[in-house]
Parts: sequence; C-alpha cells; structure tokens
Amino acid sequence: MIRRGEYFAAHEQLEDAWRAAPPEERDFLQGLVHVAVAWYQAGRGRRIGMNRQLEKAHRRLSPYAPTHRGLALEPLLAQLRELQERASLDLPSPRI
Repeated sequence: MIRRGEYFAAHEQLEDAWRAAPPEERDFLQGLVHVAVAWYQAGRGRRIGMNRQLEKAHRRLSPYAPTHRGLALEPLLAQLRELQERASLDLPSPRI
C-alpha cells in the first residue's frame, strides 16, 4: 500500500499488524507506520508532522538495517535522512 501511495490505508493496516506482532517485530512495524504517516502528513501540507514522523521512522527502523523481512532498509533510511534535511513537502515515493 505504501508503494501505491495509499498512505492512510497503509497506516491502518500496519497498525493492526503492529498490535498483533511479537515484541521483537513491533519497532520494525511501528517504523513503517511512521513512514506511511510521514508521507500522509506531507500530502496534507503538514511540515512539522511530516518531519516528526520521518525522525521517528528513522529511529525505529535503524536497528533493523541493512535488511529485515526481505526489505532493504539502507535506501529507505538514507531517504529519510535526506528528506529531514530538505524539509520539503514535495516527497518522492518512499524507497521501499
């Protein structure tokens, strides 16, 4: 859903998965929730909310790098850092 730009729906689905996940997977899933919410916030013109979510996503996903569950996290983590520095609401698609 994130890849298709369905950020709100992705957030909802990932939250359900996060709640049902074993403890060792929760931070990973919560990091993906933050990715979806960051892009959703950007689409709504909310720069502060977007930046906060980018920061939270990076913090939650970093421990799982370089890959987790078949997902290459390094490109995504690099993108999150770049977007925080740039602080533009015009976000390219997430590198997921």
